[in-house]
Amino acid sequence: MRKRKPKKRILAPDPRFGDPMVTQFVNHLMYSGKKTTSFQIFYSALDIVGEKSGENPHDVWKQALQNIMPAVEVRSKRVGGATFQIPTEIRAARKTSIGMKWMLKYARTRGGRGMAEKLAAEIIAASKGEGAAVKKKEDTHRMADANRAFAHFRA
Repeated sequence: MRKRKPKKRILAPDPRFGDPMVTQFVNHLMYSGKKTTSFQIFYSALDIVGEKSGENPHDVWKQALQNIMPAVEVRSKRVGGATFQIPTEIRAARKTSIGMKWMLKYARTRGGRGMAEKLAAEIIAASKGEGAAVKKKEDTHRMADANRAFAHFRA
C-alpha cells in the first residue's frame, strides 16, 4: 500500500498545436524512446487527415478521441467463489488514456503502407463514429450495460 499519492507529472505542450494531450498521445505512440520519430508520424498522419477531410486536423483528432473514450468499464470482482463483472465509471484521466491506447492499437492492426497512413485512416473513421476503436467502446458499454445487475457489488 502506498504511503501517499504520487505527484501528477505535467506534460509539456507539443510544438505545433501547443496541446499537452498531443504530447501524451505521442508518448503512447512512441517505441524505444524515439519521440522525434513519433512526432513525425503523428504530424504526418494529421497532414493526411487535413488533406482528406478538408477540416482542421487537430479538431478532427480531438473529435475522434471523444468518440473513442469510454464512460464505463467492467472490473472483475470475486464474491463468494463466483467472479462478477462489475460496471464502474472511469475517471477523466483514465478515459483519455484508454481512448488513446485503443486508437493506436487498432491503427497498428489496420492495413496500410506506413503508420502515418494507418493512424490517419483510424482518426478519420473514429471522427465519423466508425472504425474498430469505436466498436471496442460500444462493446465495452454493452458489456457494462449487460452486467448492470451486479452494480451493487461496487466498492
